[in-house]
Amino acid sequence: MEARWRLHADDPRRYCDTTRAQTLPQLFGSAYRTYLIEGEAIGLVNWRQMRPFKTTLRLVDPDLLCNPYDAADEERLRGGVEITRDGVARGYHFRRGHRDSAWPNVAEAMSWKRIAREGRNGRPQVIHFFDKLRDGQTRGVSRLAPIVERLKMEDHYSRVELQAAVINAILAAFIKSPIGPEMMEEMFGEGDGETFLNYQSDRAAFYGGRGGVKLGGARVQTLYPNDEIGMVSTARPAAQFADFEAAVLRHIASGLGISYEQLASDWSKTNYSSARAAMIEIWRGWTARRVAFAQGFCQLYFMAWLEEQVLDGHIALPRGAPDFHTFWPAYARAKWIGPGKGFVDPVKEAQAAAMRVALGLSTLEEEAAELTGTDYAENMEQIGREISAMPEGMLHPAQESFAKLLGPAVAGPAQTSED
Repeated sequence: MEARWRLHADDPRRYCDTTRAQTLPQLFGSAYRTYLIEGEAIGLVNWRQMRPFKTTLRLVDPDLLCNPYDAADEERLRGGVEITRDGVARGYHFRRGHRDSAWPNVAEAMSWKRIAREGRNGRPQVIHFFDKLRDGQTRGVSRLAPIVERLKMEDHYSRVELQAAVINAILAAFIKSPIGPEMMEEMFGEGDGETFLNYQSDRAAFYGGRGGVKLGGARVQTLYPNDEIGMVSTARPAAQFADFEAAVLRHIASGLGISYEQLASDWSKTNYSSARAAMIEIWRGWTARRVAFAQGFCQLYFMAWLEEQVLDGHIALPRGAPDFHTFWPAYARAKWIGPGKGFVDPVKEAQAAAMRVALGLSTLEEEAAELTGTDYAENMEQIGREISAMPEGMLHPAQESFAKLLGPAVAGPAQTSED
């Protein structure tokens, strides 16, 4: 089963995608990002007869899920989701074309298609995943909704600071004329505007000429009599800009469920203990969301794919096995592995993982998945091949005593080096 799944999911020809644009891990990643931004992820399980694996996945923009003809919500139709008396989603109405697309097609933008949630034998046809926050909710809510105002504030303030810095750079210096408001009023009040015009013409001719004193080939610029050079202060960004931006980013990070350091990529004020504590707290929330997404989105597609493989005879059930559709969830039960947590201190965390396994608090499979995002079974197969390729008398690192990795922290008081 795993071998055929890898053929399907990792095929570089991308037959698993209805649009042939992404591999299956990429599709799941795109769906998860859509869920984080829009609050929901939608996929259609299609059937393409001419492909090596007929089951394919098509991601759908949540904007296309809406009531036909943009009608108001009703008791049994809310946000494009058709529900039963018990509140079960049984059908979805999709707009055939986005009304804000660059190639407007009125016929498609004003036509809808209804797709049932499940097909024959309960085969998933529409996968709709979102966090249900209250009873009766049929659509997801974006995690960015509570922080949209702060995002706009930070963006607007940054733009204003940038504009001010550009203006300061353009007007870096200027020349001050000795003629003040009193002299201007005196000139024009007596009707002697010609004197002022002559004065300005002389200044323009002076600055427009190529005159000046040269010392050693270098030109020394001279000013018109009584003129002065003034400089514009370039104190940009403002002194409070960094503090304001940090405060806004902290609010945004709190709304997203991550740390300020991760959002701003600013680790200058963080030590190991703080970074480790923040990672543990954040990882707990991300793990919960990732597990929920795997069960509510990825698992449904895997069930549809597995049904095809069993019914077509590519995967044979053991003799005397229970009926497939009766025990479908049990046959399709799987553990989904995502990206690893990574390391702050690789040595300490590897030792801690070994200690958890030694004390029975965890397993090698769980530690491999959590720390590095790898499959322990595949790791063991590869290590077996590496050991067989080793020259005689040479030991593979994995063959060393497991206790050496733990160090003296778990050694008993009666243990000696000879033991």
